[in-house]
Amino acid sequence: MYNDRPLEINTEILMNILDHSSDEIFVLDREGRIVYVNRTCERHYGLKPAEVIGRLNEEFVSKGYWGPSIIPIVVKEKKPVTIKQTTYIGGELITTAIPIYNSENEIQLIVTTSHEQNFKTLYMPEEENKDELKDTHLAVDNIITNNETMKNLIKFCQKIAKVDSTILIQGESGTGKSALASYIHKKSPRKSGPFLAINCAAIPEDLLESELFGYSQGAFTGANRGGKKGLLEAANHGTILLDEIAEIPPKIQAKLLQVIQERQFLPVGSREVQTVDIRIIAATNQNLQQMVETRKFREDLYYRLQVIDLKLPPLRERKEDIIPLTYHFLNKFNQKYHSSHIISREVLEILEHFHWPGNVRQLENVMERLVITSDGIIQQTDLPEIVLQDSSQKNSRSYPRPLKLALDELERDVVINSYKEYKSSRKVAAALNISQTKASKLIRKYCRVSDLSYN
Repeated sequence: MYNDRPLEINTEILMNILDHSSDEIFVLDREGRIVYVNRTCERHYGLKPAEVIGRLNEEFVSKGYWGPSIIPIVVKEKKPVTIKQTTYIGGELITTAIPIYNSENEIQLIVTTSHEQNFKTLYMPEEENKDELKDTHLAVDNIITNNETMKNLIKFCQKIAKVDSTILIQGESGTGKSALASYIHKKSPRKSGPFLAINCAAIPEDLLESELFGYSQGAFTGANRGGKKGLLEAANHGTILLDEIAEIPPKIQAKLLQVIQERQFLPVGSREVQTVDIRIIAATNQNLQQMVETRKFREDLYYRLQVIDLKLPPLRERKEDIIPLTYHFLNKFNQKYHSSHIISREVLEILEHFHWPGNVRQLENVMERLVITSDGIIQQTDLPEIVLQDSSQKNSRSYPRPLKLALDELERDVVINSYKEYKSSRKVAAALNISQTKASKLIRKYCRVSDLSYN
């Protein structure tokens, strides 16, 4: 039950109200420095408020987190402005910026609010704004990361994209090897040429040679009249990704070695040498060096492929990428299935702590399932059994573990269980021997807003 006395809105309660707004709220000073942002920014950019507050807006725009920037426009126009923005995890936002003036009629603060776009046409407040923005766009690459290891890897890829050296990408299944190869191609001088990704494990061994190298007329029974151009030739002047390179049989390994060394090969059944201008990128989830030692992979081919060796870390070593990737896939499948699902904080915490044996691909598949099968708000009960089982095992408190994490989880459990029992911040405070103010703060932090009362 509520007291007769109206609730006083102090700073703590106000911040909590803003954090539960469905719209993103930014407050910037006259220099474009972010002085406040609510928790919705995590949904839009995969960034926590603490990672944003105190930094310049332009820093995030230049790194591609969102764009185009609305701040220069509102400073120039000196009136409220609304534009469409794109986020680096694939979301589309309708953003309004409102200038706040001081006593000297100078812009003191800028308040922006953003919400996800759910219609196709955006009407701008002034026609000239369209002209100013028509050539401005946000370039979204297919790599989404907040992880320092991945950021350094991407910087390295930008360097090696400029040359034609052969690349070997190693990493567990589902880590994004194909996406990284595509990124390198897009950053290379060959970007206007074709990019072909071939899964060597998906093509039967007796067909792989003819598929890769092509064949001449009459090369074998059932061959097309006039022969057929192979995938290597089809990738001429571009890039070819040989995924699952470890699955290539020894006979084809020898022929591929010639392509890498001389950019030449013989189509099946032909005596005419074909020359190609291609960049070769190979990828595998197996230990090629170990396969060389057991004579399952040619040593000379291994070292030819390994001119530049890239290793993609698994998702469990990129914890800070789980949230932005989750929202990226949520946006993707909301658009695909014409839905507007949102995800509960409880589910986000479970996904963030899951070990993801199938890496980014598994996360993508889970998010597609959740968008298809859940109703509006994705709740813990919507999660697949494998994720729930892992969460249950972690809640059994295996040790050793970080002390702060253990204490935070213990605090959370005590507050939730106490509130379930007493249904009152005053009674929770008495039971836990803390002030009612602190009890109220902890209840708001760990319990659902719809459950709160202020006795």
